[in-house]
Amino acid sequence: MATYRFTVDGKRVSVDAQPEMPLLYALRDDLGLRNPHFGCGLAQCGACTVHVNGEAMRSCVLPMSAVAGKTVTTIAGLGTPEKPHPLQTAYVEEQVPQCGYCINGWIMTAAAFLKEKKKPSEAEIKEALSGIKCRCGTHMAILRAVKRAAEMMG
Repeated sequence: MATYRFTVDGKRVSVDAQPEMPLLYALRDDLGLRNPHFGCGLAQCGACTVHVNGEAMRSCVLPMSAVAGKTVTTIAGLGTPEKPHPLQTAYVEEQVPQCGYCINGWIMTAAAFLKEKKKPSEAEIKEALSGIKCRCGTHMAILRAVKRAAEMMG
């Protein structure tokens, strides 16, 4: 057991955990956050995606030992109700949410992608998001929202 200190959504935190414990468990169980979600536990669906030092990562397989001293951003830290991230705005404007379970993975993956690629083509957006799963079938609305957000971000 070790104490891991890191920043989550702008707040310094510490968690006592085994080095191999997934970050997802610390975020949900120790810190009481409701996003990211547990989906598959195998880094295949994307529901658990967070940013670690700005890079999209699957927290269900990311060990605590990998986040010590780093900055973790969840969807709650991406924007605020007063100043939402362009992706959050675009999701509402495109009426994307259905059940909402997977939104965390789509938005967090897209946010990291759009930070690197300012004016992506539709094919590039599809490729960047190819590892995220949605069982509600909102893929087309998600693609429209990401394209809209890219335009908003200029």
